[in-house]
Amino acid sequence: MTPDIRAQLQGFGTALTPEMIGGTQALMASMSRGMAASTKVLRDISYGPDGRHRLDVFNREGLVGAPVLVFVHGGGFVMGDKHTEGSPFYSNMGDFAARHGFVGITMTYRLAPAHKFPAGPDDLRQVLDWLRANVAAHGGDPAKIVLAGQSAGATHVAGYLAHRRTHAAGLAGAVLMSGIYDTLTAEPNAFAQAYYGEDRKGWGPASCIAGLLASEVPIQFSLAEFDPDDFHGQAAQVVTQWTAAKRRYPEMHLLSGHNHLSPALSIGSELREVEAMVAGFVRRVTR
Repeated sequence: MTPDIRAQLQGFGTALTPEMIGGTQALMASMSRGMAASTKVLRDISYGPDGRHRLDVFNREGLVGAPVLVFVHGGGFVMGDKHTEGSPFYSNMGDFAARHGFVGITMTYRLAPAHKFPAGPDDLRQVLDWLRANVAAHGGDPAKIVLAGQSAGATHVAGYLAHRRTHAAGLAGAVLMSGIYDTLTAEPNAFAQAYYGEDRKGWGPASCIAGLLASEVPIQFSLAEFDPDDFHGQAAQVVTQWTAAKRRYPEMHLLSGHNHLSPALSIGSELREVEAMVAGFVRRVTR
């Protein structure tokens, strides 16, 4: 992170305004190195019955039994996609995986308010079913799957680990970037209401904290320095409850100089720290 880029990201503020989102996307896109010539992509493979049940596969020639990195995009539960024409996002995540010798998967999922909790965990269950049956044909090892999510995507991955624990058994790891994990203490904004419902009394069953503590899947957490306060509070809860339950500190990274969006968007750019953090975790848990 350079002082100039840090200053620009800090200048966008911490609130998730259109100006902050658009400014961060434009800044990170301007630094993208583009997709590697060696990366091969298969787009819009169906993994389920809904029109949003689509995934892209990124790999390179000669991969056999490689780790598999699945990226779940954010968007406040109500928007977002795995790929936008003319933008490097989020194909940058699949390309990153292929460049490091992994199979990369980027995916879309059903959106709120039409699809409420537990739509996220249920869609991830279908993705994992597809991968376990098909990823070997693309050079991946179904025993070496790592799920990664950012923002709402991290919350969906956490929900899958917490509420579909039996199905998630055997996952190699999970990367959770700036997620909401405890619905009981989360800020009741319009995005959360769209996914969990307007009556907050019904949010309790969606909380992920207890299930994350019970999960045996290795987890890497991260938080951005310029994340909104709600995400800082959620990360603090994870640290407090994890340490109390396990008498061990979780793998929690504070990403200095980053805002809510920039960690995932920075992958494939001149900013290498997040890429190194995620790649190192994938290698550790898939040895």
